[in-house]
Amino acid sequence: MPRVAVVDADTPFRERLREGFGYPLRGGALATCAALALAHYVALLPAFVGLLGGALVWTATWRYAADCMRHTAHGYAEPPDVGVDGNDAAGWALTAIHLLAAASGVLAIVFFPALLWPVIVLFALILPAVDMTLAFDANLALALNPMHLARVMAGFGGAYLVPVAINLLLGALVVLASVATAALPRLLAVPLFAFAYTYLVILAFHLMGGMLQQRREHFGIEAQAEALANAAGQDADSRLAAQASELAAEDPQAALRLLAGRLQDRAAPPLLHETYRALLRRQGLREGLLVHGQIWIAALVAGNETAKALRLVQECSELDPAFLPDDPGNAATLAELAARQGMNRMAARLCRGFVKAWPRDARSPQCALLGARLLGGPLGQPAEALVLLGRMGTLPADHPLRSDFEALAAQLRQPAGAA
Repeated sequence: MPRVAVVDADTPFRERLREGFGYPLRGGALATCAALALAHYVALLPAFVGLLGGALVWTATWRYAADCMRHTAHGYAEPPDVGVDGNDAAGWALTAIHLLAAASGVLAIVFFPALLWPVIVLFALILPAVDMTLAFDANLALALNPMHLARVMAGFGGAYLVPVAINLLLGALVVLASVATAALPRLLAVPLFAFAYTYLVILAFHLMGGMLQQRREHFGIEAQAEALANAAGQDADSRLAAQASELAAEDPQAALRLLAGRLQDRAAPPLLHETYRALLRRQGLREGLLVHGQIWIAALVAGNETAKALRLVQECSELDPAFLPDDPGNAATLAELAARQGMNRMAARLCRGFVKAWPRDARSPQCALLGARLLGGPLGQPAEALVLLGRMGTLPADHPLRSDFEALAAQLRQPAGAA
């Protein structure tokens, strides 16, 4: 059974907010944002066809947002796949209620300007409760029942102002996005605006889902993700980490052996890796930390968690300045990532280590060029940059990077201050 990524219900909202910005850009959510952004081109079709197509696209948007809210409320860390747990009725109901909110605002602007702000405040206050109700029950009559909305609001207490603020911010960002794209050609503005709006809707519903998870007992929400994780035996990992920590007080080596076998599996959770490294540090086992670093870096890169892998490279480099991931593909990937993130010294060191370890690898010229640019530029070491380029010798005449090598070498040989 595939590993189920679970979020603890007690995760602080500040942490959820920080992590939440990346939620719409992962897995099924990213695919949905991209697909719906392109689907909004249907609004450019003539008259009725464009209106109907636009309504269908918005329905799909709200339906997926509702999926994300339920998914998060049930404890899942990752976005749902498209169509896995969709509810068409929820999509239509959410579309209707948000069209009603927009229409009310337009009517207030045109006919009753003095009522505009009361209308905005009213919908800002009730929309989170309405959205939550429709996402779970798809019942428009229930979602418009004042008694039911009051019960939902009471379930959050003062924290209910958080989703209210999220909705107000969402509205402001949508206005800003529409203004920013107004100056662009319509064929470009349509998908850009649609992607931004879809991203913001998914983010808002994901954060509201997290608040529902924190109060799941009050709202009668089952912890589906936790149940699946338990069924897959993932809770055994937590028990194993606790057992190893207790055993370490009496027999540190036995505690390490207890964890070692499980860590060979790339699906091992961070908790076990962190427990293992803590035990190694406690015993001062520098070589063990470096060996484990190689294993965990490979697992992190394979899981597309390159930022964490880069932090681990930094940690291992502090133990051994010559440390280099033992897989050339991983080393090249992390060198490029370090350069993009402004970690110039680490990127240059990885590039130099790559060229020294794998001079005949097809990626060596690219690594040498990247390292030389960093050494000769922000790091101010032109002589070292020339040495790194020289390690590659003379590239074949038909090599795609030969002209870049020659141009950079000529630039580096210029006297300081020369044009």
